[in-house]
Amino acid sequence: MNILWDFDGTLFDTYPAFTLVMHDLLRERAEKKDILKQLKVSFRHAANHFNLSEEQIHTFKEKEKSLSPKMKKPFPYVENILLKANVNVIMTHKPRDEVKLILDYYHWNDYFHEIVAGDDGFPRKPDSASYRYLHEKYKLDIAIGDRLLDILPAKEIGILTCLFQNHSQGADFYLESYKDFDDIVKLL
Repeated sequence: MNILWDFDGTLFDTYPAFTLVMHDLLRERAEKKDILKQLKVSFRHAANHFNLSEEQIHTFKEKEKSLSPKMKKPFPYVENILLKANVNVIMTHKPRDEVKLILDYYHWNDYFHEIVAGDDGFPRKPDSASYRYLHEKYKLDIAIGDRLLDILPAKEIGILTCLFQNHSQGADFYLESYKDFDDIVKLL
């Protein structure tokens, strides 16, 4: 099985750390659950929702980048899937150096054949250019993400999709825990 993965909120549970940084930045003007809800749409959406200035956006990114990878743990059981897959690739908006730092920390670099990062020059999701590039190179079977934004490009080019911890309409499969991924594999 050849899998395209989103990074934040899909492979790694980074949203709690993002939420803490945003909560601190907003000086507690918003509840953490509302911050998380807005961030799960996208960072740009949250920045607009909370009327962040360019300076605040820069501050958020610098603070988030400085957090220890310990605060950005992989989801339980996801490593089992990485081990079973023939090919794993990542498509993320996160800069390559930040992805590499986290993967290095958890010794996960060898699991991935390729990473398309936010600073690689591809248009941002939901544009399908990066997905198309990875699919042409690796003949992907499924794309896994935690937001609709992550699966729309895959749907556009005909790859099966899976939403993780998100039940928004539009995915081919849904998972709450990677422990249940074998149930999806049986259906492919």
